[in-house]
Amino acid sequence: MKVRKAVLPVAGHGTRVLPASKSIPKELLTVVDQPVLQYVVDEARAAGIEHFVFVTGRGKHAIEDYFDEAFELEQTLASKSSKADILKDLQRTKLPPGAASFTRQQSPLGLGHAVWCAKDIIGDEPFAVLLPDVILRAEPSALAQMVSAYDEVGGNVIAVNPVPEEQVSSYGVITPKSRDGRLIEMSGMVEKPAREDAPSNLKITGRYILQPEIFGLLEDQGKGAGGEIQLTDAMVRLMETQAFHAYEFDGEEFDCGSKTGYFEACVAHALEHSETAEDARAILKKYSGG
Repeated sequence: MKVRKAVLPVAGHGTRVLPASKSIPKELLTVVDQPVLQYVVDEARAAGIEHFVFVTGRGKHAIEDYFDEAFELEQTLASKSSKADILKDLQRTKLPPGAASFTRQQSPLGLGHAVWCAKDIIGDEPFAVLLPDVILRAEPSALAQMVSAYDEVGGNVIAVNPVPEEQVSSYGVITPKSRDGRLIEMSGMVEKPAREDAPSNLKITGRYILQPEIFGLLEDQGKGAGGEIQLTDAMVRLMETQAFHAYEFDGEEFDCGSKTGYFEACVAHALEHSETAEDARAILKKYSGG
């Protein structure tokens, strides 16, 4: 079946970027001129996603408002011919009527629980999961690359990218079985292994295409690392009956859930943006002593 729906778990508190996320959802922190979440939604739309399921929490109403129509603001911009380009940028942030659903994760019980909260909206079809604080800059979009791989092999597909071997203990990594270009058949995954025990240096990178059977496993999934219901634990169980592939996407990753990752995203995108690139280079030169 075609991958038409995507789950975006946006209920987290953003503790790694406090106090910035105290009153602003971390997903709406801006990278140059648009929120982190807009980059993620754009990636998904470029992959053909038609319906977005936002799993929210208390204090996240701004996310729903962001993707809605801003009638008064649009009318004001429309009345000024000099603001036509700004109006165009604003209008593209709206999701079409019926293209977004919002459901509440009432308690912070983990990523697996957040995905499970979307089960009735997703129904009995494959779906994507995109972590909303990870920007993957790629062309075609990272999820579009994964969808192409999914169309070829079916089953479940997760995005990976290589990290230096000395960093593997900080991430979940996969156990490869066989490889065909960027597509890797998996036999397992390990959460934060010791360097000497790591089965690979291919890090799981915040993008998943999953079959709906995962919901039945999440229903009774016990608590794992951190006392939370982990999506990884349910995927390991699903791997016993279904095929799993990893896809080493062609692109760059920016972890905007950390202060340094967010800073790197801002710098990298400012250097590529037509309105800021020249000034960004000059600023970096000024403060680097170059």
